[in-house]
Amino acid sequence: MQQSERFDVAVLGGGPAGIAAAISAARNGARTILIERYGFLGGMSTVALVYPWMTFHTAVGEQVIKGVAQEIVDRLMLLGASPGHLRDTVGFVYSLTPYHPEVYKVLAFDMLQEAGAHLLLHSFVTDVEVQDQRITEVTVQNKSGRRRIAAKVFVDATGDGDVAFAAGAAWEQGNQNRKVQPMTMKFRMRGVNLDAVKAYMQRNPEQFYEKSLIAELDQLPLTGVMGFYKEWEEAGLPIPRDGVLFFTGPGPDEVLINVSRVSGLDPTDAEHLTSAEIEGRKQVLLLERFFREHIAGFENAVISAVGTQIGIRETRRILGEYVLNGMDVLDGRRFPDVIARSGYPIDIHNPEGTGVTANFIREGGAYDIPYRSIVPRDVDNLLLAGRCISTTHEAQATTRLTPSCMAIGEAAGAAAALAARIDCRTADVPIDRLQAALLAGEAELGL
Repeated sequence: MQQSERFDVAVLGGGPAGIAAAISAARNGARTILIERYGFLGGMSTVALVYPWMTFHTAVGEQVIKGVAQEIVDRLMLLGASPGHLRDTVGFVYSLTPYHPEVYKVLAFDMLQEAGAHLLLHSFVTDVEVQDQRITEVTVQNKSGRRRIAAKVFVDATGDGDVAFAAGAAWEQGNQNRKVQPMTMKFRMRGVNLDAVKAYMQRNPEQFYEKSLIAELDQLPLTGVMGFYKEWEEAGLPIPRDGVLFFTGPGPDEVLINVSRVSGLDPTDAEHLTSAEIEGRKQVLLLERFFREHIAGFENAVISAVGTQIGIRETRRILGEYVLNGMDVLDGRRFPDVIARSGYPIDIHNPEGTGVTANFIREGGAYDIPYRSIVPRDVDNLLLAGRCISTTHEAQATTRLTPSCMAIGEAAGAAAALAARIDCRTADVPIDRLQAALLAGEAELGL
């Protein structure tokens, strides 16, 4: 095995958090590498068809996520690959952001290259070397064999906290019974008559989520649908849901269906994950038939895409200097070391049955995500980005959403670059300098 390649910052995982982290670190002057196991970037947004992005706004319409995340949206709009932020006609949040995943993949390449970050695809971290609570290097496996990557600071953007776990960091998982939110195999259908869907909703408003903006559908584009409760109940499918959920786009006759549900399995267990992939794909075929036979507007629709892998909502939560909790979220708590904000509610898909528990932030506001929640307790040169940050089960049900992960990633990248430059522990990064760097990049911190 060759000698270690040396970088200032190594970002492990190329999902939305990892992309933002690597761009941010490189723009802040760090020699940066981003390592990703697939042959493309985007994480759950591309590999698992998680769509659309929800949400950049509070419930009353204040935009609280900007920075790199908003830059990505702006550039997608210029490429004709996103209409920007639209009202959520489900009524669950204020806005959602459709995007074309194939364009997003290429845009991520372009932005990383422009920032000067090095990219290594088709590479999987297999080993983590730790000395005196510092990661000295990681080993990655790929077609060339094994490569050692050394860095001053590492960012775990794997989603599952794989690097922190391998480095010996303390972690938790799931609810009080260690059960995690269910996995979902998402898929797209084309050939959908959205006018027929809208007309059915207007004739049968009682069959849809109570906050749905049905009365406004003559003025707003239909972006999401939650309901068809009667049709779902009558079909009696063996899927623990109480209705259907789908979002329109990116094509004019296309929808993304978020109905499959695989519960009771641990996504960090390879055997469980194998079972989930098999069950998820079987559910997709059941659901295609159900939609064609029972849902208005889907009579001639067909599957156009299925996730490369099953979508994962929750796995390990690495214990950090502060554990963000549900009351912090619902109270809209402010922290002096804020590095990101979010207006997304607590949204827990029942780990042990049907239904979704939704709790909304007080007065339609937003909550702060503190820097201490991305600093693991046990590793001195590691930062967390994405759904594995330090939270409770309840708080993770909002921080896991993509725009929040993008904002967290941008902060982690800037902090990693700063720690590498001044040669300090990640826990000792000067918060005023970090916040200044984020504000310079037009991140919205509400300071």
